[in-house]
Parts: sequence; C-alpha cells; structure tokens
Amino acid sequence: MMTEIQRKGIPLALAKKDVLGAAKTGSGKTLSFLIPVLEILFRQQWNSADGLGALIISPTRELAVQIFEVLKKIGKYHTFSAGLIIGGKEFKVEQERISRMNILVSTPGRLLQHMDQSVGFVCDQLQCLVLDEADRIMDMGFQNTMNAIIENLPNHRQTLMFSATQTRSVKDLARLSLKDPEYVAVHERAEHSTPKTLSQHFVTAELHQKLDILYSFIKTHLKTKMIVFMSSCKQTRFVYESFCKLQPGIPIMHLHGKQKQTKRVEIFRKFTATQHAVLLCTDIAARGLDFPAVDWVVQLDCPEDADTYIHRVGRTARFDAEGHALMILVPSEVEGMTEELKKKRVPIEEIKIRTSKQQTIQKQLQSFCFQDPEIKYLAQRAFVAYMRSIYLQKNKTIFDVNALPAEEFAHSLGLAGAPKIKFVKKTEKKKMGAIEPQEESEEEDEEEEKASEIKTKYDRMFQRKNQDILSEHYNKLVDYEGDKLHVDDQNDDEDFLTITRKNHELESDEEDIIEAHTENISKRKQNMTKKERIKNMPRGEKLIFDEDGEAHAMYELVSEQDFLKDGDVKSQIKAFVDEKGQIMQNADIEDKELVKQKRLEKKIKRKERERAALREEFEEGASDEDMEDAEESEEESEEEESKKRSWDEESESEEEEHVNKKRVIDIEEPQTLEDQEALALKLLGH
Repeated sequence: MMTEIQRKGIPLALAKKDVLGAAKTGSGKTLSFLIPVLEILFRQQWNSADGLGALIISPTRELAVQIFEVLKKIGKYHTFSAGLIIGGKEFKVEQERISRMNILVSTPGRLLQHMDQSVGFVCDQLQCLVLDEADRIMDMGFQNTMNAIIENLPNHRQTLMFSATQTRSVKDLARLSLKDPEYVAVHERAEHSTPKTLSQHFVTAELHQKLDILYSFIKTHLKTKMIVFMSSCKQTRFVYESFCKLQPGIPIMHLHGKQKQTKRVEIFRKFTATQHAVLLCTDIAARGLDFPAVDWVVQLDCPEDADTYIHRVGRTARFDAEGHALMILVPSEVEGMTEELKKKRVPIEEIKIRTSKQQTIQKQLQSFCFQDPEIKYLAQRAFVAYMRSIYLQKNKTIFDVNALPAEEFAHSLGLAGAPKIKFVKKTEKKKMGAIEPQEESEEEDEEEEKASEIKTKYDRMFQRKNQDILSEHYNKLVDYEGDKLHVDDQNDDEDFLTITRKNHELESDEEDIIEAHTENISKRKQNMTKKERIKNMPRGEKLIFDEDGEAHAMYELVSEQDFLKDGDVKSQIKAFVDEKGQIMQNADIEDKELVKQKRLEKKIKRKERERAALREEFEEGASDEDMEDAEESEEESEEEESKKRSWDEESESEEEEHVNKKRVIDIEEPQTLEDQEALALKLLGH
C-alpha cells in the first residue's frame, strides 16, 4: 500500500517534472524520491561509464545514512553503483571512488569539498537532483554552500524537493532554476499539520524548575522510549553526564554535532535497537530520522519556530502509530509560541504537573559540581550556551534574555552563582538607554575608589561571589562587624579584654606611589588577571659573580680580539672538547668506583645477615638436642670400635689364607710312571 504522497508524487517524478512535495512527518517521503530515481536511470540503461546520474542531498549526516540504507534495500537488484559522502570519514578513500558512482547521497559541506578538490568528479551528465528536508537546506545556514553547488550542476536536470514544511519562496525556486514545478501538498487542506495519532501538550514552568521536571518525568516513564530536545550541545552533554550519575533506572544516550561521526552512528543504531531508552539530543535529530517505536518527544527548550516544532514532534507517531509530545515553556515564551503554533494549525493543550510526584535534584547537582570540577565546568558552559541561544534568536517576542532569572537558573545547575555574560549586559544597557553624564561620573568615581582600596587575599576570597556551595558557611565564620573601627571611647569598660582595631593613619608615601602607579597603567592592564600579568612580566637573567664580587651574565659575549688571544677557533674548540672530555672521564671513573663500593657493601651486609641467621639456627638446635647428640656420639664410637675389631680379624684371616695359598711344594721331578702317580695323589690330597 502506497501512502498519499507516494501515489501523487511518484507519477509526476517519472514524467520528469520538477516536484515540490510536502507531507506530514512519517508519511513515506523517502520512497517518493528514491523509486523515481532508480526507475529513471534504469530506463536510460545507465552504467558506470555514464558517470553521476542522481544526486541526493540531506542537511544532516544521520539522515544521509538513513537514506543510503533504504537505497541499498530497494536497489539491491539493480547494477548501479551508489555511494555515501558525509563528513567524518576518510576524504582520500572517497576521492578514489567518487568518480565511479552513479548515485550519490551526501551532505552539502562534503559535496562542495569534493567538487573543489576531487579531480575526476564531474556532474555534467546529472539527470536528477533531490533535496530532502528542502526548507532546511535552502535556509540561511546552507545558503552559500548550496549556491556554490548549484553553479556546478547542469541546468537541464530534474529537481525533486521534499519536506514536511515545504518552501514556496520565489527566490529559493529561482536559485534552483525550476521549470513549472508541480506542488504536491498532501495535507495542505487537512485540519491539522501534525498526525492525528499524536497527542500534544505543554507545561508552563520557571527556568530553574526545568531539570527537576525532566528528571521526575523520566522517573515516572521508565518503560518508554523517549527523545529529549535541547537548544545546545554543551547543555546536552551536561544533562547527560549529571543524569548518568543520578542513575534514573533507564539507559541514557546523547547525540549532538560535537561528537565524532563514528560515535554518532553508533548511538543512532544503538537507540534504534533498544526498546526502552532516553536520547538527549539537539536539533540534529529533529529532521527526517526514523527511530522506531518512539513513545514520547519532550522539548526541554522552546523550539526556534513552529516549523522546528513540527519536525521535532515528527519523531513519534509515524506510519499511523500513536505518540505523545510534551513541551516545557518559560512564562515569557508561552504567549508568543502558542500563537505561532495556532498559525501553523498545530493543536496543543496546556497541562499542569502533579507536585506530589515532582522531585528536586538541585542538591545532588551542587554536590556533583563541588566534588567533580569537570561537572562544574560543564554546568558553567551549559549556562552560557543556553543564554547565548536565547540571545541569538530572531523572534524577540518569544525569546527575551532579560526576562530570565539568571541567578536561580545557575543555582538549579549546581553553581554557586551565575557566570558573567557580556552580551546580556549589552542588552540591558540598550534597554535602559543613555545615562546622564553626572551619574556616570559618580559611578566611575565609586569604581575607582573600590579599585584603589588595598585588600588582602583573604578579603578577596571571602568576597568572591562564585566560589562553591560552601560560600554561605564561609561568610558565617567571619565576623565582619567585629572588624569595624571603634570611634567612640565611651564604652571602654564593656570592651575590657577585647581587641579593637585602630586606624593609626601613619604618614607614608605608599599611597602616593600606588596612585602614581595606577595612573601610569592602562585600564586594560588593570583588568588583567594575575596569570596574564605574570606572562607579560620581563624574564629574569641568571648572573655569575667573579672573585671580585662583580656580576656577569651566564653567557657573556667577548670581543673578537679578546677571543683570538687564546688561539684560533679550531684550537679553542679542540681544547674545550678535550677539557670537558677529561672531566667526563674522571667523573666516569669516580662513578664506577662508587658503584663498586656500593656493591661490595651490599655483599658484606648480605653475608652478615646469612651468618647471623645460621648462628641463630645453630644456637636453637644445640640447646634442645645436646644430650641426645652426646648419647648418639658414644654409641657411634662404640660401634666404630667394634667394627674396627671385626675388620682387623677379617684382615688377619685373609692374610693367613693368602699366605697359605702362596706356599710352594718342593718336589723332585718324577722319573718314572709310578713317581708321576704318587705326585698326582699328593696334589689331590690323598
């Protein structure tokens, strides 16, 4: 089933007409231009040799990634080559491949960079130009970039422009050189410009109560998927860091333009995949991004205009699904914003907060700022960024910086006082108008008197406004009334054993010196901090004193004649090198001897420790086993004597046997047979 914008827009695009498409958020505008792009190139049998055939431009990187993912799904059966060109990726890799692409999805800045720097990138054969979120691309932020891009494109192309809030400006259409464009406004005659399934409400609250309301709202909606829009990147980061420490019980993510591209894509995909989570983001996620199953869209800060509001709430209630939107407004913004929304046919109702379910997190934020300097720094930057965003808004009937309670807002962020903001003071001076010259001179005199007063560092510390949450405690510790000068001497009895300070007013030239010094210094230098003054101070010079006590510079230059008295340059260099080399050799020998001596000492100490350990072991063993050792020694001696005796007897018997064996029988040589027989019998023992 095609949606209404698809049924009306696709046939006109296939007929090669310029189309201006306007439809509510979540109505399927992406397919309304991707299908005609693929079909037009397929009919012309476009291939890689023909070059670039279609160019799709989106205002944000996340939207470009989303369009490219849809293009891959519906164009996987085609043979076209498609590429994604956005900032944050390697430029050289894109340069190598961009000349072979048939379809390009890109952001304006990176596309213009390739047009200027990539040699093989040519758009002469471009058939179709698509501008998604066209009203944002043709806005002042991208005006110069888009003008440069359009100059590089051919005039005989087809142009398709789609957005939820479409532009009809004659200047914008003339810049794009459109020819009889067809305006397709699906919901132009509808009762409301937002989806019917979207319930929209707003809450009126003071500026310092916003974070309390947001935290309480998150705590009561833990089983939902929520997007929270804020006005600046620094404010988004501060709320993310502080809420992560508070641990509300639901995953918290943040998305803003100061993050790296890989981190942004990772958070985008992670939030898309999770079922219950909170995404804190800026208007970078307000247009075109399709997050599935988003239940709530909360606008912590007032949107710039009604169109921005429509795009923000368009992240929920997509494709006939239900959704809820909540906007938190400051009292000074309510009247002007509600009138803007009525003009755009946006139905919104005011609701009130239950005070019983509201929690305050101001004390926790104060402790975070006191314990963690990084959180305190983020809070200060968030304060300045929010005030600047209000100051830079065009519609001053809605946004008024002077109507905001700055001190209370600073306290709600955990700060002890509001940081100084120059542009707020300028607006106050403009409103107040020119002050009479007499009043100005009086104020200048008072300021000069205050500046001329000599203060100690302790006085400056205790009078500092923006120090930390313990400033009130410090003020209570100091008794300022007791330090006042006592002029009346009538109550001397009451002041017995108490110290009173007296102003002796000694005559000295210090005041004259200070006055002369302040007159010579400019106002800019007087307002400089101590660190800045130290940086600009002249550097000290290292001096060497000779035998006569006269000071000389460390490396004092000598005249050429005096220098040549000691010989030519080469001989002096050689003498210097030899001298320093001999000194180094002597130092090396001394170091080696010292090392040997230390090793020997370590060896001696180690041996002494070993000997002491052996002595202790021997003494302990001897005291317990003296008797046993004596008895054993006696038994051993007796056994040894017996063994010796047995060994002696055995040796004697062996000697006798040996002697017997060695006996020789002297017998006459047998003469006859009878004599031989008798000899044989004698030998046999008979």
